[in-house]
Amino acid sequence: MQMELRKSFQFEAAHRLPLLPKKHKCHRLHGHSFQVEIVVAGECDPKLGWLMDYADISAAFKPLWEKLDHRYLNEIPGLENPTSENIAVWIWRRLKPRLPQLTEVVVAETCTARCVYRGQ
Repeated sequence: MQMELRKSFQFEAAHRLPLLPKKHKCHRLHGHSFQVEIVVAGECDPKLGWLMDYADISAAFKPLWEKLDHRYLNEIPGLENPTSENIAVWIWRRLKPRLPQLTEVVVAETCTARCVYRGQ
């Protein structure tokens, strides 16, 4: 039985988008309550009746959350231009080795604006 699991996380962080024109509001320092959704997919274990323990997703994401939460994202190596798109790719590249069944990373910087990355 093919299944998909989604686990959501939140982190607070400040950033600015230095490559935008100086007059753009996102060029200035500002913050967000970022929402991240981690999606894994695969076959359910017939004995256990699940794809994986949600706690395993949390454990895999925790070291990344610790690097992102209450931080200035521009200071994190690889996030010098911390757009939602770049944050999603940054998370994917660090999480995929720990979660081989990873299929999607969603990063929302507001309740109405989100980015979906399905990896490469």
